[in-house]
Amino acid sequence: MDLAMQVEEQLVNAPPDTGLRRRTTWKYLRRNPKLVVGALMFLALLAFSFLGPLFVNTDEAAPMSAMPVTAPSREYPFGTDDQGRNLLAVAVVGLPLTLQVGLIAGVVAIFIGTILGLTAGYLGGWVDLVIRGVCDILLTVPGLVVLITVAASIKGSISVQTMGLVVAALAWMWPARTIRSQVLSLRERAYIQMAKLSGMRTPEIIFREIMPNLLPFLAASFVGSVSAAILASIGLEALGLGPQSEPTLGMTIYWSITYNAVIRGLWWWIVMPIALIIILFLSLFLMSAGLDEIANPRLRKADA
Repeated sequence: MDLAMQVEEQLVNAPPDTGLRRRTTWKYLRRNPKLVVGALMFLALLAFSFLGPLFVNTDEAAPMSAMPVTAPSREYPFGTDDQGRNLLAVAVVGLPLTLQVGLIAGVVAIFIGTILGLTAGYLGGWVDLVIRGVCDILLTVPGLVVLITVAASIKGSISVQTMGLVVAALAWMWPARTIRSQVLSLRERAYIQMAKLSGMRTPEIIFREIMPNLLPFLAASFVGSVSAAILASIGLEALGLGPQSEPTLGMTIYWSITYNAVIRGLWWWIVMPIALIIILFLSLFLMSAGLDEIANPRLRKADA
């Protein structure tokens, strides 16, 4: 009788069929308007970034390559600044650079956070205590002050790649904590206990049994990390602490502030980067909200 009860419990608590889970997830993806709209907006920005050079002369993103201080017109749809840069060309060149900073920081942050979160959540004990303690200590550090200090100290030689790594240095703690909390609940499931009894090694259990159940959550965390990294990098660049020779969106805002674009009536100089930033963050927010609903069934039921 005890054996029968154990088998029944194992069947009830067994992991869902992988194929069924994929079909269910894909079905919900198609029916998730937030995720669909956000993804379409983000794809439009990617198309603008990577197909733009086919239609726009990106050489006009350099100073004195166009007529200075020109309002938006047929020739210059986004206008030009007082340094003689075509702001449409600046947008085509600068948007991919801004995305690159966010992707570098997001990938590094989610990679470190995932490894540490999985390790702390599954192993527990003193390993969990050490990793959680490091995260708690670093989370109490004023991250913006540290980022400003580091960026200012290497201001003369900072590049887009370096900017991404600087932002990533203080962006992995939240993913590590949230992933750890998810693993703490998953490791108590019956199928994980059965995997241990069957002789599976710890790496196999983590990456073959636990990781697949975390994929929707990891996707949402990754989008959130990219969004936070882009916000931090734009903030640093708007203070003049970004790559001086690269026309990123944040540096474009910095130069418009430096040359008093609003006071001089050159509204198009600052409107262009701000409009692209709003569209970018709106797309990332919608994708993150949609992925959160997939990862969190409670949100899905609340919307229903």
